[in-house]
Amino acid sequence: MGIRFSTISLLFLCLFSWTSFPTTEAYDALDPTGNITIKWDIISWTADGYVAVVSIFNFQQYRHIQAPGWQLGWSWYKKEVIWSMVGAQATEQGDCSKFKGNIPHCCKKTPTVVDLLPGTPYNQQISNCCRGGVISSWAQDPATAVSSFQISVGQSGTTNTTVRAPRNVTLKAPGPGYTCGPAKVVPPTKFISNDKRRKTQAMLTWNMTCTYSQFLAQKTPTCCVSLSAFYNKTIVPCPTCSCGCQNGTCVDPKIASVVPALSGKNNLQPLLQCTQHMCPIRVHWHVKTNYKEYWRVEVTITNFNYNMNYSQWNLVVQHPNFDNITQLFSFNYKPLSPYSGINDTAMLWGIKFYNDFLSQAGPIGNVQSELLFQKDPSTFTFEKGWAFPRRIYFNGDNCVMPPPDSYPWLPNAASNFATSTFIVLLITFFSVLILM
Repeated sequence: MGIRFSTISLLFLCLFSWTSFPTTEAYDALDPTGNITIKWDIISWTADGYVAVVSIFNFQQYRHIQAPGWQLGWSWYKKEVIWSMVGAQATEQGDCSKFKGNIPHCCKKTPTVVDLLPGTPYNQQISNCCRGGVISSWAQDPATAVSSFQISVGQSGTTNTTVRAPRNVTLKAPGPGYTCGPAKVVPPTKFISNDKRRKTQAMLTWNMTCTYSQFLAQKTPTCCVSLSAFYNKTIVPCPTCSCGCQNGTCVDPKIASVVPALSGKNNLQPLLQCTQHMCPIRVHWHVKTNYKEYWRVEVTITNFNYNMNYSQWNLVVQHPNFDNITQLFSFNYKPLSPYSGINDTAMLWGIKFYNDFLSQAGPIGNVQSELLFQKDPSTFTFEKGWAFPRRIYFNGDNCVMPPPDSYPWLPNAASNFATSTFIVLLITFFSVLILM
């Protein structure tokens, strides 16, 4: 008996420990293999070091890096310096006073590197550089889901056995949230010549894998969901204080017109419009119309942040009827099927040069579209909130959903039942009186 009690107590303690403390696990059930891989290819040796091409591959299906772009940092293993860079630059030069004549580009033990801006002279560019650190998600645009630069490193080893990989790699994209693992030696990258008739390969290749955690990125959520339907006058708002509560630093909508417009640069510190949910982004799902064989939904994304324009935004929605979507209006669509045989998740994003840019809070700070679904008679229903999404992500972050018991329900379902019950009881009562 004592052994059984100890075992149960241990299991209870483990369960309590697991559920009582927050986790920073970066696993994403809708993108289980998503990550950012940094590939460091040494392509040639120099007198005191090497020349490498560093590439940042975004293998995440729907999480991109928006302006002001990525920042890549690391610690050198020895006393390395950066002689020169193409396609990127170190943010600080550091102390290079011991060098005479040829001064390195950066002498810091822990350099931070950023991408160059569009319009950089061609002699300072390489392929996949100079987009201001913006990297698309893999599903939206694989061609721009990579960023590269060339780096010339000195005072390092000059052979595969004496050179050392950078340590303590950090990636801000543009803020925190990513955790990078140590460098690992992988098979050398192979390069194909422009005429596609010759292959060369790197002298040595390191890979570093970075994964994202929303908990590390910010302490509070960044978006919420509101719901409505044509069959119910109730509009279910975002839960109160979904992303925090008003603390006096928000902007009253009545005086929003005096808030200055953004000067082309996003500010990571939000300046929010005063709302009961205090989220930078609200996604509204409205069940709009019911047809004989189809049903229609209107989706509206509203920006309440005066300090952020969202370029290349995207939305991920999970709903069982996405296996039979018929038409979208003014949004791009791609099914996400992380698990074979289940097609209930869709990625939506704006059409280029039309609505792929979500402006700061204000009159034009919203985008919307309509989705047309074909009904499956075996599963379709408006009852019990079936028509509403199971979960929604905006730019890769999970949005706060209203509690299921607050969803707009079909009208009169409960009242009809109550009325019918009352009528039955009333008839029974009068029948008893007559018999008496």
